[in-house]
Amino acid sequence: MTATQEPPAHATGVPGGGFPSGDLTLLRFLVEQALSADTCAWSEAELIDQIQEIEALQASLAALQASRIRVFAQAHVGSHRVDDRSDFDKLHRSVVAQVQLACRVSTAEARTRVADARDLHAGLDDIRRLHEAGQLSAAKVTAIAVECRDLNTTQRARVDARLAAVRDLTRYGIGRLRAMTRRLVAEIAPDRFRARVHAAKAERRVTLRPAPDAMSYLTAYVPVEQGAACLAALQKAFVEVQVEPEPLTRTRGQVLADTLVERVTGQATATAVNLDVQVTVPVQALLDSQSPLPAEIPGFGPVPVDLLATSEGTKSLRRLLTDQGIVIGGDSRQRTFTGLLATLVKARAQNRCTEPYCDAPVRHVDHIQRDADGGRTELDNGRGVCEFHNHVREQPGWHIARAPDGTVVTRTPTGHTYRGPD
Repeated sequence: MTATQEPPAHATGVPGGGFPSGDLTLLRFLVEQALSADTCAWSEAELIDQIQEIEALQASLAALQASRIRVFAQAHVGSHRVDDRSDFDKLHRSVVAQVQLACRVSTAEARTRVADARDLHAGLDDIRRLHEAGQLSAAKVTAIAVECRDLNTTQRARVDARLAAVRDLTRYGIGRLRAMTRRLVAEIAPDRFRARVHAAKAERRVTLRPAPDAMSYLTAYVPVEQGAACLAALQKAFVEVQVEPEPLTRTRGQVLADTLVERVTGQATATAVNLDVQVTVPVQALLDSQSPLPAEIPGFGPVPVDLLATSEGTKSLRRLLTDQGIVIGGDSRQRTFTGLLATLVKARAQNRCTEPYCDAPVRHVDHIQRDADGGRTELDNGRGVCEFHNHVREQPGWHIARAPDGTVVTRTPTGHTYRGPD
């Protein structure tokens, strides 16, 4: 039997005038009741039915959240005077930053949610209704909205109508929905599609992200024909290795990966890479050769200490000693964080933005207490942040301070406070 208790006194129903926070509390109460239910007597079919219902409820709640994000954005912009485009851009950054903190997501995800909330009410009416009904998940809606991002409302509405006419649209996977929407955009707005393709080429880049087990993801964002040419060249290298008289000791994937490293770095072998990286090493690992504590490359995760001591290649490691995760620091009389002090601040942040929920790489070293307010350029007053959050704090209503327990606290224009990671 399910345990029962009285619901909160302020969650007594949904009045006709709206959906206040008290009713959201009632919803949370019902979820808590469901979590505490005795599931032993339920059949497998009943459990699958509930899983389906919960998935639909998640989609509907995401649609509800999107509608609230849209209303908040309108209210925030409407409460401030906008004289030119630069003022609007500042307000938009403030909206994104507050949504990012409230939703506990990255800045990129917050931008996507704000844009989705806008576009769902600007032409994507049928898709929005499917979302509200729980038939399209937030991920599927985002895949559609992103492909329609640079269309005007009329063009977006045409894409929306064509998608709504597709039989069994809700059964499609994210990849198929994205591809279908892209084809419709190319057909309905060919000029915009062509312009977007040209603009995308200007955004070509290479990025590096951490992966589990001391590995990394090296990603190249290049035009499709260039990407196909690169892969074909690597596959050709594997064919050449296969016909060599020596026995093949590597898999196809290993040969492709090694060939990529060798050709990009110019080294004879993939393992002979010149390395010049910053590494934080626990003091205990230096004092005790049997210590299990790993070293860490800031922003990319832990690495076994003995792996860094390998004789392969020519490695130049800039080591920073830590004790229980704390980087030993210094002081400076300069107005800006430079040199070793900036390196220490970034290392302490593990090269990740220290604003709550943001995982973007550190681009700026910011004063917690502004230099103009008497803040000193020292380790304790420095924090590593991304470019977005360094600019957001300069908007009216934003305040950053270090709390007595040492954590950094962000206060937003709405009066909400958020604590950064320790």
